[in-house]
Amino acid sequence: MSVPAFMNAPTVSAAIEQERNNFTLIRLLLALAVVVSHAFSVTTGIVADEPLAVPTGFTLGEHAVNGFFAISGFLVTMSFDKRGWLDYTIARTLRIAPGLIVAVLVVALLLGGAMTRLPFAEYLENAGLSRFIVATLTTFKTNIALPGVFADNPFKFPMGTVWTLKYEVLCYAGVLLLGLAGLLRSRIGALVLVAGLMIAMASLDLLRPDAPKGLETAIRLPLIFAVGGALYVWRGRARLSGVLVLALAFATWLSADTFFYKTLLFVGSAYGVLWLALTPLLTRFAYEPRADLSYGTYLYGWPIQQSLHALWPSAAAITLLAPALAITLAMAALSWYLVEKPALALKARALGRRTLKTIEPAAP
Repeated sequence: MSVPAFMNAPTVSAAIEQERNNFTLIRLLLALAVVVSHAFSVTTGIVADEPLAVPTGFTLGEHAVNGFFAISGFLVTMSFDKRGWLDYTIARTLRIAPGLIVAVLVVALLLGGAMTRLPFAEYLENAGLSRFIVATLTTFKTNIALPGVFADNPFKFPMGTVWTLKYEVLCYAGVLLLGLAGLLRSRIGALVLVAGLMIAMASLDLLRPDAPKGLETAIRLPLIFAVGGALYVWRGRARLSGVLVLALAFATWLSADTFFYKTLLFVGSAYGVLWLALTPLLTRFAYEPRADLSYGTYLYGWPIQQSLHALWPSAAAITLLAPALAITLAMAALSWYLVEKPALALKARALGRRTLKTIEPAAP
């Protein structure tokens, strides 16, 4: 890697001061990538049928979630740094909870009521309905089915993406604890945390290559989140270098079939996504969508795809993709304008000031 080219790259701190960035657009593209990815597994029930699963070891949807966590780690760390603990807690709660609560109720009562095989009155009285609502909202359970809903689908559960919110909330709590302990601004602490998680990831792949997916995820997502947070903590010295993006991509390719592949993939992906979001090379052409549809797209994509497959079980994945995207974006727009945007306005009033768009990440 060319040292002069790297040293001439803009710092993260300088990039933050720009008026424009690509965060909102990238989040939407990542959410849409999740929908595209799930179009295949929803119809077949085989996760390996999703794009990129075989060549990279991870589905397109998993890569998209990685991008979400990198952005979230960066912006959430910045949020605490600028707000303090009370404002931070209010902001995070009002960003996540309203959209999730409404989505769960819409799926459970409206979509579930329309799709269930049970008589509607019997459906409402079924204990499985309340169990689904409570478990999804309190523990972010994904594999909870609704009574008589999607019974013939390969996957029975109606909200297949909420599991990531558990890790998101845990990472939020980690930022809060580090902030309260006065460690969030420590550059050495940020490096130690990232290095520790990198060692844990590489060690898991070396010593237990057949480890359960859940164990790998429990390290993967915090690692990516921590890389995003560390780039903010090191914003005065860290640079946004396209040369480094290419170097990390090349190193990841060279490490294929080694125990260090996944670690490099996650770190490189996190850095690459934040480079795309902040580098002046791209932000001069930034397009800022009027509505942030990423969270709604992420929440509603799966239940809509499940519904379309239940209605047309013989249709090919690619056939159902276009209507799934259209309906999902429509639902995401309703979620934004009727739920999420009013919640943001409530947050601004609660905090007594106008909040900044760039520190309000939509959760994955």
